[in-house]
Amino acid sequence: MSETVLETERLRLTNWQPEHLPELVRLHGDPEIARYFTAEGLPWSEERCRLRLERWASEFRDHRMGKLRVIRKEDGALLGRAGFGIHEPTGEPEIGYALFREHWGKGYATEAAAGLRDWIFRETPHDHFIGFAHKDNAASLAVLARIGMEPTRRQVIFDMPCQFFIYNRRAVHG
Repeated sequence: MSETVLETERLRLTNWQPEHLPELVRLHGDPEIARYFTAEGLPWSEERCRLRLERWASEFRDHRMGKLRVIRKEDGALLGRAGFGIHEPTGEPEIGYALFREHWGKGYATEAAAGLRDWIFRETPHDHFIGFAHKDNAASLAVLARIGMEPTRRQVIFDMPCQFFIYNRRAVHG
């Protein structure tokens, strides 16, 4: 059974389990979703998805950081994933999300990200988190701005030109 980590008005965020692998393959196997997640813009393989599930489980177990399943409360539909990873170059918490295309434009990514923003300061000792998106991913960049993140720098990461953002605890959460 997946542990519920966070609830918002419309969403429930839960841990991934190994049996959820086909769901992650379906999400990141969609070329439209995958195009901003690798320099080549290619869908993730089943093996890459399996390794990500293992990594997210480990990150959550060890650091309370990891991507989570985003479930719509109303009908139990899987909308995608959202959560925090650990940005390897710096060790900072890094917010990220991806939704199935049929759920784009309905405010779910913003709702999940805002819930995660509040959760991290309530449940962990972190004083800030970062986020980044491909410079051409206007929808993802807009979500980061809508939850109050401040743009910091442009940087090439994973061979992709990305805009970085930061959110400091003191910005709203005192």
